[in-house]
Amino acid sequence: MPWNPEVYNKFKDIRFKPFVDLMEFIKPIKSGNAIDLGCGTGEQSIFLAEKLKKVNILGVDSSEEMLEKSKAFESSNLHFEKASIEEIAGSNKKWDLVFSNAALQWSDNHDVLFPKLIHSLNSGGQFAVQMPVQNQNKLNKLLYETADQEPFKSYLKGWNRDSPVLNMDQYAQIMFDGNLEGIQIMTKVYPIIAQDHDALYDFISGSALIPYMELLQEDQKQFFANEFKEKIAANFAKLPAIYAFKRIFLYGVKA
Repeated sequence: MPWNPEVYNKFKDIRFKPFVDLMEFIKPIKSGNAIDLGCGTGEQSIFLAEKLKKVNILGVDSSEEMLEKSKAFESSNLHFEKASIEEIAGSNKKWDLVFSNAALQWSDNHDVLFPKLIHSLNSGGQFAVQMPVQNQNKLNKLLYETADQEPFKSYLKGWNRDSPVLNMDQYAQIMFDGNLEGIQIMTKVYPIIAQDHDALYDFISGSALIPYMELLQEDQKQFFANEFKEKIAANFAKLPAIYAFKRIFLYGVKA
């Protein structure tokens, strides 16, 4: 899936706040190895490396476009490599911190994936994850709705990306079964104030919209975008508009 770092980073200030909030959960680590799953361009990973100066941190991402930007941020305790989250979860490598900010929502089968990631922790290792709650966020709902109507349903051959994000009770059970202690689970709203409808479209175009556009033919993309924009305008009639963007935070320490 091709990512455009420039489009994604148009809203980097908005995307940075949840990263800082997630990092606040992390307790000091004297030494060891940490992994940043879905590190993107790496420009947020540097703050993790600064906080954990004596920890070797590996940032991984499956996007070559994103990782190309990460080269500028490598340091003595921060390195990057191309790998999928599933590959990391399936490896035998052990970690003292598994960290992921706004990435695991792109991986399916959380009931299988999350136990593997938790199992990869050493005793005392920390698990810190943040994801958008896609199935509760209005723009995502409008995107699913657009893709499910004709002619777009036919264009996409019936494909529509169901969010893999589970509910809080399900994550609590997975974390408990994984022998995590000090479990903290919370949902937080990050309001986005949009002066016009294009700002809302631009926000989602750098993330959730990407796989839809990738599957459409060139002559279908603008048609889809126009219909999606009309839905956004109808559902955010009052401007400036507030978009209550919800994210879920998961944290625990391996016993």
